[in-house]
Amino acid sequence: MTSGRTTRWPSGLIDGRRSGDLLLPNYVGGEFVTGGTSFAKVSPVTGETLLHVAEADQATVDAAVTAARAALRGPWGAMGEGERAAVLRRVADELERRFDDLVAAEVADTGKSVAQARTLDIPRGAANFRTFADIITATPTESFTTVTASGGRALNYAVRKPVGVVAIIVPWNLPLLLLTWKVAPALACGNAVVVKPSEETPSSATVLAEVMAAAGVPDGVFNLVHGFGPGSAGEALTRHPGVDAITFTGESATGSAIMRAAADGVKAVSFELGGKNAGLVFADADLDAAVEGSVRSSFTNGGQVCLCTERIYVQRPVFEEFAARLAKRAEELAFGWPSEPATMTMPLISAKHREKVLGHYDLARTEGATVLAGGGVPVFGDGRDGGSYVQPTVLTGLGRHARTMREEIFGPVCHIAPFDDEDEAFAQANDSEYGLAATVWTRDVGRAHRAGARLDAGLVWVNTWFLRDLRTPFGGVKASGVGREGGTHSLHFYSELTNVCVDLG
Repeated sequence: MTSGRTTRWPSGLIDGRRSGDLLLPNYVGGEFVTGGTSFAKVSPVTGETLLHVAEADQATVDAAVTAARAALRGPWGAMGEGERAAVLRRVADELERRFDDLVAAEVADTGKSVAQARTLDIPRGAANFRTFADIITATPTESFTTVTASGGRALNYAVRKPVGVVAIIVPWNLPLLLLTWKVAPALACGNAVVVKPSEETPSSATVLAEVMAAAGVPDGVFNLVHGFGPGSAGEALTRHPGVDAITFTGESATGSAIMRAAADGVKAVSFELGGKNAGLVFADADLDAAVEGSVRSSFTNGGQVCLCTERIYVQRPVFEEFAARLAKRAEELAFGWPSEPATMTMPLISAKHREKVLGHYDLARTEGATVLAGGGVPVFGDGRDGGSYVQPTVLTGLGRHARTMREEIFGPVCHIAPFDDEDEAFAQANDSEYGLAATVWTRDVGRAHRAGARLDAGLVWVNTWFLRDLRTPFGGVKASGVGREGGTHSLHFYSELTNVCVDLG
């Protein structure tokens, strides 16, 4: 087992300055490996190349899957739930010991503020491992006593077994949070994993590999392969015959492609995909809370969260006031270097993604939108002008069939439209091919509960946003996903139940 490897993260990485000759390796069977080709990781803050990443070829992916398969036959496969839970708790402890390195890696990759990484991303990573260590040791399986035809008794009970080798593919917006959200329950259930992070965010996954080694996770249980999607590590992994299940978070189109690849082997899949999430603001809402909550739900993480609100519907009596106040708050959001405590915004992940978002801003204008705030690119007069920043943007005036209202933008933007009554509000919110999340702002308790039943969404927040209990089901409907994760729902995906029937006579 490899141990003691610690990547050093120069402080300049956080604000987008080149590290020098840092090369991030793959992690296969307990060994850090490079070789072959590499690709550049570019800072979204300045546009500079920060470091290079070893790209996994087919042979490396094959070796990772083989190592994972071997781990299932080794000491890891013989461990009981309590022993695996103890390993997960050691991983959480080691994540906290490497806290500063993980902050540096996460911020360098994404350009988000140090404050956000320290208060959300890294703490949630450790919490995911502790939560699933608790869940796996506290969740019972079913047992039934059955009366047989002869009048005797039979005992039926379920045995939980790992699925096997799980491919875990995660996006670039919340890299460590989403990675640990999948790795923790997969390991809790006794699986071995091969992880493919986004090519845009390889760094915190590499630190996690170091954490796994230092925490004593057996060789081959956790494997890491870097690369791209089609024609690279992602495609090689999802098509690999040695993979038993695939979990993916990302774009709906990519999810469809992975599902087609998984169909050949009838592999289990769990997908959390895109969203065009709606927010409903009723006239009886606490307007201060609704405005501030909508600022968070629209612009957090540069709007690059699948759960962000891109469509806001406001009851007509408060529409004008709400729109004016939200636009004002959008213009007040502070741009700064990631290391500065007052920074409230972040760049988009890449120049390519910025062009996509700016294209939607232009499209909205073409479709007749009124721009209440933002709509362009900020100018700094320093190195950030080479980065991928856009302004937080508030739009209004579009009809329901406009492309801007139908397509996920995945940037710091929302459109505001009025409604008159509750039925119209729910109908507008549901008018989407997506169904991931919704927010409802109201003081009416009955309406709050009706919203939960009537909105086509996997998650409905009332008078809040992004408040999560890790034991609850998480996932979307329609084009927003397949399956549920979280709490025991994760155990259902990452394990198989075998029923044992014993005739007691």
